[in-house]
Formats: sequence, C-alpha cells, structure tokens
Amino acid sequence: MAGDVPIIETVSPSRLKTGLAVVLISSAALRAQSPDASLAELLQEALRSSPEIAAAQKRFEASKQRPTQASSLPDPMFSPGFNSNGRPWPGAGLGTEPTSNIGFMVSQEVPFPGKRKLAGDMAVKESEAEWQQYQQVQLNIVSRVKQAYFRRAYAFAAADVLARNLELLRKFLAITEARYSVGRAQQQDIFKAQTQISILETKRVQIEREKGAREAELNSLVNRSPGSKLAPPSPLKPIALPATLAELTAAAQKNNPMLRRDEKMIQRAEVAVNAARREYYPDVTINGGYYNMGRMPDMYMLRADLKVPLYFFRKQRAAVTEQSQTLAQTRRSFESTNQSLLFRIQDDFLMAQTASQLVELYSKTVIPQAGLALESSLSSYETGAVDFLSVYMNYITIVEYEMNYYEELQNMYLALVRLEEMTAQQLVQ
Repeated sequence: MAGDVPIIETVSPSRLKTGLAVVLISSAALRAQSPDASLAELLQEALRSSPEIAAAQKRFEASKQRPTQASSLPDPMFSPGFNSNGRPWPGAGLGTEPTSNIGFMVSQEVPFPGKRKLAGDMAVKESEAEWQQYQQVQLNIVSRVKQAYFRRAYAFAAADVLARNLELLRKFLAITEARYSVGRAQQQDIFKAQTQISILETKRVQIEREKGAREAELNSLVNRSPGSKLAPPSPLKPIALPATLAELTAAAQKNNPMLRRDEKMIQRAEVAVNAARREYYPDVTINGGYYNMGRMPDMYMLRADLKVPLYFFRKQRAAVTEQSQTLAQTRRSFESTNQSLLFRIQDDFLMAQTASQLVELYSKTVIPQAGLALESSLSSYETGAVDFLSVYMNYITIVEYEMNYYEELQNMYLALVRLEEMTAQQLVQ
C-alpha cells in the first residue's frame, strides 16, 4: 500500500535453520479482516448525543428569547384603592365627604425613545455570540473525538509492533540458548535477550492501558455507557498536507467561531456605550386614574412623572466610562484571541509538516536501512564475525524506529485535527 511502512523481510542465513524473520508489516495488513470502528459513525453519534453540545444548544436557544424581553416596555402597574372618612372601611363617607372615593390608578413607565431598541440590540448581539459559542463546542467535540480515535489507532499500531517483535525476540532467545548450550554464546547474551523481552512487555502493558483509556474517552464523548466495546480503528496511513499555512490562516480568520464571538461582543459593547449615554435622558411614567365619588361627580386623574438624572456626575457619567472601558477590553480580547490563534495554527502546521517529513524518512530510508543492518548482523553473528551485542543493538533500533514511525503518524493526525478545530474546515477524512 503506497505510503505505508514498506514490507521488508530480513531472514537469517539458512544454515541457522531457525526461520527467524523480522517482518515490518503495516497495521493495515495485520487487521485487514477486522471490523472497523467507523470514525464517521462516531462523529455522527457524538454530534447527536453529546451532553456538551446539547447544553450549548439550549444556551443558544435560551439567548434567543432575550431580545424581545429587553426591548419590551416595563410592566404597567394597576393600583386599586379607596379614601374614606369617619370609618376605616371602603365607602365610608362616600357621597357625603368630598375626599371619600373608591377607584383605581394605572401607571406605565416609558423609557426615553431609543433606550428599548438599544437594549434589544445588545441582547441580539449576545445571542449571536452564543451561536458562535455553540459552533465552537461542536468543533471541539469533533476534534476531541478525532484525537481520541487517532490516539487509539496509534495504540493499536504500537501494540502490533510490540507483539511482532516480542515473538521475534523469543525466537532469537531460543537461538541464543541453543548456541549457549554448545558453547558458541555467552550466558550474558541470554540475560540481555530476556531483559529486552521484559522491557517490551512493560511497554505492551502501557499500550494496552492507552487503548483502554482512549476507548473510555470515546464512549464518554459519544455518551455511551462505560465499558461499551468498540471495534478496532482504521490503521493510520500517511497523508499529504491538505493545505498551506496561508490557506489555513485565511480560513481561520474567516471561520473561527471564537474570533466571530469576540466580534459580536465588540458590537455588543459598542451598543452598550450608546445605551449608557442614553441614560442622561429622563424616563417618564404616565399615571391615569378613575375615582367614584358616590352622589358627587366622578373624579379623573392624569399625571406624568419624570425621572430626572440629577446625579449624572456620579451615576450616568461613570456608567459611560465603564462601558467605554469594557469596549476597549473586548477589542483587546479580540486581538489576543487572534494572535493566539495565529500562533497555534503555525505551531500545529509546523508539527504536521515535520511529522510528514519524518514519516517519509522512516518509511523510505531509516527503517529499510535498519532492516538491512539487522540482516547483515544476523549473517555475521552466525559465522561468529560479530558478537551478540551488535545484533542486539540492531534489533533494538528496528523496534525504536517502528515505534517512532507510528508516533510521528499520530503527531501528524493530531496536529491536523487541531487545525480543523481552529479553521472550521475538514482536513482529515
């Protein structure tokens, strides 16, 4: 398969008659018949079932209800009552005393023109910011699912490498024990091989823990019950970088929800400054009433109460200053978010670029050369031209390079997934 770790067979000389082989086989070949834990299905399930996404959606839906509330008139006040003379109960003195009456009064506060609209505009901008936050939560969940998926894929690939090399090392240990029994190897060679087997076993235990941890993480992200089993993931394959740094930067500037959210908060702060300035103008409360006077003529009342901003030098002026400072803060927050985003994009792009180059070097140069070195040392070991240590070190190198190959593949995928979250573009299928 193009781009995968090449299949290299290094077989020891036939005179050893051991069948010892180092086969660097890709994970795809090892698990070609295994069921696949589809990444697309996991992503769909996460978008459908994630509590975080559902919570963000409800926050956005709740925010859509605020503009009409903020732009509405204050609730009117209805005040029934009576005035009595001679007795404290309703109607006492009604019709005989000019100050006795039974009636009601209605009051309606009316903010200065423009205030309600500005309050509604602020709520609209807050709702638009919540929409961007909702988009960011979706991108974040997708990113976390993909990162957990590819970390699990790396764990499977690393487990394959360790399993194959453990089997090889056990065969090599058998050869060394046979040579020692006829006096052609030293006892320390057996101990070294046994030690390496133990080291690989410890790594295998760590990799198995990683597989379990990533499976648990995926179950959590897609809202499955703990302990739910997942099929093995698709093998990691080398891929070309899907975009240039300039393209990724431009996409982030256009699509990143956090930048768009900060822009909405800047717009909201600008409206808030105008709203604070409007507080210099008085609101008015209109009062109207009707009173029954008994046998006397009915009484009517109409009054307007103005709220005078008499203490503007302590209240309204401070409010304008506060909102102006908030506006400056939101603009600086936008700049900070933008700079941080540009750095993270460049950092992850360089990581993906470097990992891509290293994957190519490992697959086309380093691993094939290490395989040839091991094959040569095996031949020389059989004739006694080299000692066990040379073969041992060549073997350790093969294992290390294979693990490094898959680690760099993982790094490339993880960097691309993080770039997806920042640019809101699909870079990894």
